[in-house]
Amino acid sequence: MKPIKFLGQNFLKSKKIVNEIIKAADLKPDDVILEVGPGKGILTEALLEKVPQGKVIAVEKDKRLVELLAQKFRHSKNLFLVYQDILKIDICKLIENCKLKIENYKVVANIPYYITSRFLRIFLQSNFQPTKMVLMIQKEVAERIMAKNKKESILSISVKAYGQPKIIKKVPARYFSPQPKVDSAILLIDNISKDFFRDIDEQKFFEIVKKGFSQKRKLLKNNLKMLDIGGLTRCGVGEKVRAEDLSLENWKCLAGLFTPLEVDYRR
Repeated sequence: MKPIKFLGQNFLKSKKIVNEIIKAADLKPDDVILEVGPGKGILTEALLEKVPQGKVIAVEKDKRLVELLAQKFRHSKNLFLVYQDILKIDICKLIENCKLKIENYKVVANIPYYITSRFLRIFLQSNFQPTKMVLMIQKEVAERIMAKNKKESILSISVKAYGQPKIIKKVPARYFSPQPKVDSAILLIDNISKDFFRDIDEQKFFEIVKKGFSQKRKLLKNNLKMLDIGGLTRCGVGEKVRAEDLSLENWKCLAGLFTPLEVDYRR
């Protein structure tokens, strides 16, 4: 008999790696945890043990896995199983549906790799942000977020604008079943907030960043169609740089310096 395929998921099978995830999450007994893609429950079980006075909200889109988890944890009083697609769910409504009054929560998850960018955008840009995220993601994506090659991207700038990312551990493919074709990494995003945008407009900031990266090989000044080249100097940026060379603070300076009339967003 062929094994059942569950929506392309690769299930973590190493308790050693689970312990690394738990350690990175710095859990307190009364924490509220949102777990996305609990799969067969190896991480769920560890989370429930660490937050006996807290709650674990596990969101799973595969009905068969929801049924499996419901049976496996039928005696648990602090697990809330939600049969939903996390990309289509309203976070605030999710919490209300679980009848929980929550001010702070953490996301701890082994997410499907193809949803990583959208997943990060949804939770980091939300008005109901988690305080911390510990995610198992593709190693190359984690390294791109950290700008390991000293080249920034829209993804890395977006994550760093909301929190402090750190690669906790690289995880070889052999720790999953079925085994994926790529290695993974545990990524911690700590101290999540919107403090970065206290004195700069969030939407305007990302409009300028996206415009700056619109054609990667072009110089930044050409992508932004800037009328005032001196603005680059005032932000500590050379005239010959590309978008990937700018730091988070460089982008913040540019966003605060230029008005919408100075950047043609329509192009």
